[in-house]
Amino acid sequence: MATTPPTPGSAAPAVPQHRGDEAPAGSPGTGEDVCPGCGGSGRLQGRECPDCGGTGTVTRGIGGG
Repeated sequence: MATTPPTPGSAAPAVPQHRGDEAPAGSPGTGEDVCPGCGGSGRLQGRECPDCGGTGTVTRGIGGG
């Protein structure tokens, strides 16, 4: 099944947000960081990490004042 790219002015496809994320992925002023819950493995006690959803990364605000 082919997917069509979004037309200009339309919303981008939703990216799942996990409880460890500070903002949606791709938000201005954010970047990926190693998940502090699982240390980047994506697993916690043999299960998918609930903080990162198994990706091993979380979205964090970057920068400073």
